[in-house]
Amino acid sequence: MANLRDIRDRISSVKNTQQITRAMKMVAAARLRKAQDRMNDARPYTHKLDEIIARLTRRTEVDNPLFKSAEKPKNILLLVMGSDRGLCGGFNTNLFRVVEKKIYEDFTEHLEHETLSMICFGKKTHDYFRARKYPVIDHKIGFFDHLKYEHVHEVMNRIIAQFKEDSWDEVYLAYNEFKSVIAQNRKIVKILPVSPDTEKKTVPSHAGEASGNNAAKKDLSDIDYLYEPKPDTILEYLLPLHINIQFWQAALESFAAEQGARMTAMDSATENAGDIISDLQLKYNQARQAAITTEISEIVSGAEALSE
Repeated sequence: MANLRDIRDRISSVKNTQQITRAMKMVAAARLRKAQDRMNDARPYTHKLDEIIARLTRRTEVDNPLFKSAEKPKNILLLVMGSDRGLCGGFNTNLFRVVEKKIYEDFTEHLEHETLSMICFGKKTHDYFRARKYPVIDHKIGFFDHLKYEHVHEVMNRIIAQFKEDSWDEVYLAYNEFKSVIAQNRKIVKILPVSPDTEKKTVPSHAGEASGNNAAKKDLSDIDYLYEPKPDTILEYLLPLHINIQFWQAALESFAAEQGARMTAMDSATENAGDIISDLQLKYNQARQAAITTEISEIVSGAEALSE
């Protein structure tokens, strides 16, 4: 009977774990819905700002300090966005693997000469890279608990100021881009200096589209504008905003991807707990049947012995 008691206790324990994973899945699903809404609301603004920057930099010759590019970049800053909590599958480890690959392929020399620096967003990110002796100069724990644009603005404005003072030659951002609930894209993008050649192209627009008529459509994407004030004045204002919005969009994408990964992981854990409970229930029934059979056999044997 001790064996039966052990199995029964194990079933009870797994059921309690299953209740926890099911609750965590529901919480992640609720957070994912809100995170997706914020992410999708920000995307049109981000894409339109990219378009404006691309048009300005392609059509005009503007000298802005955020465009300056060093021939041999010396001081590199790497921003890595992870999560504060675990139980989200391979969300963190897959990104960290990509970051380490990037470091050893492109920044080995900087790592050896101590000209590579890292800022970690999320407790898991900080713990991982600090434990492996990477040059982490700052970390933001709890950054995603109350994700606000003001926090992004504060961080990026300081980095932009340091870039203008030549503290950094290049700044990279690593994060998980939300693709779907079950998939994320690991991305490492250079956010400073701004590279006009890599900016998104202007989305073509056509005459007659708004009126809905069947007239021949004319491509208007190559039409330029008259700028007031001058393009360099516009870019002086828009470029810091552009970099802030890039970081803000990445933070929204990363948070949504984290919730999707956690929901998927908890859903899988709940299903696995159900399978374990089924297996344990089968073992319990088998053990119980074996115990009953043994008792019946002992009773029959005892009855036969008394009758003799």
